Amino acid sequence: VVDAMLERFGRLPYDQIRLDDVAADAGVTVQTVIRRFTSKAGLMRATVERELERIAASREAGASAGVDGILADLVAHYETHGALILKVYAEAGMVDGLAPLVAAGRDYHLSWCRRTFEQRIDAGLDDVIRIRRLAQVTAACDATTWRILRIDAGLDPEQTRLAIAEMVIAQAARIAARARICAVMLLFP
Repeated sequence: VVDAMLERFGRLPYDQIRLDDVAADAGVTVQTVIRRFTSKAGLMRATVERELERIAASREAGASAGVDGILADLVAHYETHGALILKVYAEAGMVDGLAPLVAAGRDYHLSWCRRTFEQRIDAGLDDVIRIRRLAQVTAACDATTWRILRIDAGLDPEQTRLAIAEMVIAQAARIAARARICAVMLLFP
């Protein structure tokens, strides 16, 4: 049933999805869907909850790789799930109780970026700069950035990965350059 809802949501706006159609796609009755999920909104929440778990598992599996591998996995993830993630964000207000799940998804993205990239940002920087750098990396890794590069700008997946990598690596280069400047300033006040 959840798979049928996900497939329909991938093609149609939420308000055009009918439980009769989802039930037929899943080979069950509408009563079965209502008994299990209580409503169309309940089914949608269950669908998003399951997908959030899958997304988290996929992201965690690749988080220990180097930056290039992490970003390749991220772009591959967005190639599969990006349009659906953005659609859930856009239509969250139509589904009773979905906004907290969307907020949890965004919180997960922020947390994942922090855990994945925080140790890669120079610990010698002051906290304000470190927080700003991490926010920049987080924005570079966001589904909206992927959409702008991939859909709006028409880049292919590899060019999208490279563009995101250049944004992320630019932060590393700025961090390293600043550290060198600071070291020189300390040596030659």
